[in-house]
Amino acid sequence: MSNSKRYLFLLMTGLLLAFSPGCTQSDTQNAPRAAGNPRARTVSLPNFVSLAKDLQPAVVSISAVISASDSEHQEGSLREPGEGMGDLFGSPLPEGLSPQRSLGSGFVIDAQGVILTNAHVIEGAKKITVRLSDKREYEADVVGKDPHIDIALIKIAPSESLPTLKLGNSDALEVGEWVMAVGSPFGLDSSVSSGIVSAKGRHLGDAYDRPIQTDANLNPGNSGGPLINLEGEVVGVSKAVVSQGGGNLGIGFATPINLIREVLPELQSRGKVTRAWAGLAVQEITPALAETLGLEKPAGALVAGIVRGGPAERGGVKIGDVITELDGKKVTDALELPLWISRMPIDKRVPLKIRRERQEIRLDLTVAALPEEPLRSLAGKSG
Repeated sequence: MSNSKRYLFLLMTGLLLAFSPGCTQSDTQNAPRAAGNPRARTVSLPNFVSLAKDLQPAVVSISAVISASDSEHQEGSLREPGEGMGDLFGSPLPEGLSPQRSLGSGFVIDAQGVILTNAHVIEGAKKITVRLSDKREYEADVVGKDPHIDIALIKIAPSESLPTLKLGNSDALEVGEWVMAVGSPFGLDSSVSSGIVSAKGRHLGDAYDRPIQTDANLNPGNSGGPLINLEGEVVGVSKAVVSQGGGNLGIGFATPINLIREVLPELQSRGKVTRAWAGLAVQEITPALAETLGLEKPAGALVAGIVRGGPAERGGVKIGDVITELDGKKVTDALELPLWISRMPIDKRVPLKIRRERQEIRLDLTVAALPEEPLRSLAGKSG
């Protein structure tokens, strides 16, 4: 073989070896991994073992004896865990029996026996029994309730200090973040389930609540239990599942703990929460409505109803007005308006900027205290 042919043979052999699967280990490690290779990306799942061990002792089961009339709930696709549970193994309670029993969950926020739960768990209760993780039972008294965000405080008198849970920051939650739910689904104490935050700030009917959506399993009996982040902090209170048959379909909701933090001091001191109110109902602006009203984009809050003699009427607001600015803050989402108003001091004078018949008008209204009895005649989201 001539020298030129021998050189060409050695060169081709070297190239084949360099790119063959049998190349050196260092070459293999440096080469990009093929798509679909299970080793191409290592994902570590969270370990909930230590979280469960540390937090379960502070979570309690709640049993409330209620009358048959108080235990009835309207039918619908949104079902609250803890509703008429019946027998643990599937036999429903016979209709007409009184009293009946509502089961739910809660968790200790004060070592002296203050427990946070859902308002609907203890609604109409004649007797409330709290069972701790060590099976001790205590009768509880109601400290206060806030039905708008479906929370309640109850208190027991334990013989010793109880373990508590730390309240976290629900505003810092990210969609896709891991969370763990603890409670008593179907009366099964200290059960845990895990999932992720599916969405934040959902609107489910009440103007003052912005639930967290999660795919962590929530079932009847989970109501009032904590939703916990990986730092072991409570970020929400489980309240409802979307279901056609009462079981979990991977869509559950929890009240954000930051909304609860805002009202806890008043709930503890007064037993109820007073919110500011403007006496109007609003609805969202759709693109079609924006075009009809001469708006550049679908933003603002369309006034759909006004309470006669209420703050909005006294301030000159009319049905059909579009509120574009409230107290110097632009209104981009109509459903946020009632929440903004509710946080204002009672009797505060609030400047409004509205659009009426394609003209901008400035008004002032003085907010009042939200009436305790709901105003069912108003359409839209009232604030």
